[in-house]
Amino acid sequence: MREKALVLGGGGLTGIGWECGILHGLAEAGIDIGSTADLVVGTSAGSIVGAQLTSGLLTAAELYERQLLHIPGETVSRLGTAVMARYAWGVLRSRDARAFGARMGAMALAADPRGASVYREVIAERLVSHDWPERRLVVTAVDARSGEFAAFDRDGEVGLLDAVSASCAVPGVWSPVSAAGRHWIDGGIRSAANADLAAGYRSIVIIAPVSAGGGPIQTARTQAARLAAQGARVALITPDRAARRAFGRNILDPARRAPAARAGRAQAAAHAAEVAAAWCSAGARR
Repeated sequence: MREKALVLGGGGLTGIGWECGILHGLAEAGIDIGSTADLVVGTSAGSIVGAQLTSGLLTAAELYERQLLHIPGETVSRLGTAVMARYAWGVLRSRDARAFGARMGAMALAADPRGASVYREVIAERLVSHDWPERRLVVTAVDARSGEFAAFDRDGEVGLLDAVSASCAVPGVWSPVSAAGRHWIDGGIRSAANADLAAGYRSIVIIAPVSAGGGPIQTARTQAARLAAQGARVALITPDRAARRAFGRNILDPARRAPAARAGRAQAAAHAAEVAAAWCSAGARR
């Protein structure tokens, strides 16, 4: 069995901030999972955090400090009521995650949200490196036409910038991303965490800003339970009440990123023992 996997779920700008806060808080408690993971799985917001974390150019503390800074020109996006209604209707009508992905992809292809080129520039500015890291990083996305799930890595034909852009292409907010001859949307359409990609690893920590699911969308908790049943030591971290308050009502509001980061740092202490038990057990058995 392979050793240590870190799963970083989706959750908008507040999810980015909160995940960075959790990672920094755990590192302060002596558990630096970001630099010791053999595999990092990133979905949507988690793909941005994962790409920066595995770049080797930022420590957990530096990544956290970046969340507290104001970024000039960063604008507020929003999942409107009509879009949310389409999501809910799609969940109810879809027999499985692939069918739901195809429905959301059709919506994204038919709509005209923000242009892909502008969106790609936003992602490019956030990443500290556009090269795939030496450590194993997997970035998730969904084919906008077929609903097929994809897990990009350095061995494929999609570059890191395109992979992360695709993983973050929220239907109804951003246009689908074109790469490798296909159009891609947010990997969170299949699952907010996609933690099942860590199957086969001995120790798994899942940091999931979005704990909800429904219908064909598996929750992080369901995936964590299955991994544990397969014999892995699993620690699942989801937002506590203070973190949810910090997120506010719009997870795509850049003004909420810093409060979310601080909330994540504060929450980390409550999970330190659980994470240490899962994470350090692998090293002890090597």
